[in-house]
Amino acid sequence: MGEIVYFPIGIIRSPFRTVEGTPIQPVGARGVRGRIELRDEFLAGLKDLDGFSHIILIYHFNLSQGYALEVKPFLDDQLRGVFATRAPKRPNPIGISVVKLIGIEGIILYIEDVDIVDGTPLLDIKPYVPQFDSRETELIGWLSGRVQAVEQSKADERFK
Repeated sequence: MGEIVYFPIGIIRSPFRTVEGTPIQPVGARGVRGRIELRDEFLAGLKDLDGFSHIILIYHFNLSQGYALEVKPFLDDQLRGVFATRAPKRPNPIGISVVKLIGIEGIILYIEDVDIVDGTPLLDIKPYVPQFDSRETELIGWLSGRVQAVEQSKADERFK
């Protein structure tokens, strides 16, 4: 398989200027507002998006350098396989977040519950549809008993 190349469709703006102190999941960023500055040529792609209350952002962890197959995640002190975490130091540094869509003005999307560092390149936007995207689960692996701490957890320098 050959190389796959993506390019940003826009930039995510948030109050978080550095990785350190940024919430580690959208649930820990409730009420935090931001915006997306989409590139002009993608304006037509926003048609009908205003009918959704939430959207999925797919973005590039541009501040992450290299990767590790075992990482110490924010909610644990043990090494875990990178694919069993949401750590940014991945073979393909891609992140996802479900955020609330507040409004759209031209190529600017106003969003809430933003857990993303300012200036992060946006790769794609998809509508969040609970009937498609939410699943009942039986197991959450090593995160059992730890998910309650996510709302207070902030990123630190461990994935630089």
